[in-house]
Amino acid sequence: MSLSFPTSEIPVQEAATPRARTRRRVSIKLVIGSAIVLVYVLAGIFAPLVAPHDPNAQNVIIRLAPPGGGHLLGTDQLGRDEFSRLIYAVRVDLPIGVAGALLPALLGTLLGAYAGFYGGTLDAVIGRVADVIQAFPVYVFMIALVFALGSGVRAILISFTAIGWVIYARLVRGEILRLKGLDYIQAAHTAGLSRNRILWRHAIPNAIRQSIVYFMSDIVQAIVILASLTFFGLGVAPPTPEWGAMIADGQPYIVTNPILVIAPGVAIMIVGLGLSLIGDGLDDRFRR
Repeated sequence: MSLSFPTSEIPVQEAATPRARTRRRVSIKLVIGSAIVLVYVLAGIFAPLVAPHDPNAQNVIIRLAPPGGGHLLGTDQLGRDEFSRLIYAVRVDLPIGVAGALLPALLGTLLGAYAGFYGGTLDAVIGRVADVIQAFPVYVFMIALVFALGSGVRAILISFTAIGWVIYARLVRGEILRLKGLDYIQAAHTAGLSRNRILWRHAIPNAIRQSIVYFMSDIVQAIVILASLTFFGLGVAPPTPEWGAMIADGQPYIVTNPILVIAPGVAIMIVGLGLSLIGDGLDDRFRR
């Protein structure tokens, strides 16, 4: 006597498969990461409503005040509200971090796609330039560029772009080389489509998945580098609220008022966590 199972049980069995469990984990990562980043974005947009004080208003009478008394995180060495400066710094660090990752992503994707698709001299030239750039330590090269261009946001974005495009170019080039041998690309050539149309309509959209994942972690790196450059006086000029500048200002008081250093450091860590979760979630989804 044979056993039979009703078809209504099949969805229940599929829900317990490893693939279904992976799908749920991806959703959790994306939701949590997106929620964290969304909070930062909203805090930056509505900073005048969220921040209880003017971030640049000084009151030396209450300088280095501990948390409390109308100042959630206390005040800095000039009597400025630490929490308000932390909120307003989102308006500086997050946009520069996104721009500092987006510009090299666009340039690297363009160069990598053309190098991989057309090959030849173009591929060789782009490859040798990338090798030269990667031969220098990142921070040393970036500091040298900022010194040459002058400190400020413009110099930082130029240096980010001049150095960061290499990774994107190598990622996209490798994917383009793999895709060139697939049947649908060969079919597009056989159908008489122009090479540029094949590249932009069929190759690049399928070659940028890993670049999108890396883009999320690159935003984190850009924010950390911005904070580091500002810490050394090469980034955003005072008195603009910026997390690296806040860490630098609080360093002399790290023993007596550690919150001045801890607060901006935690802000960087949490936004980095959110972006990393988004990147991991996208990576899991692309691998399915």
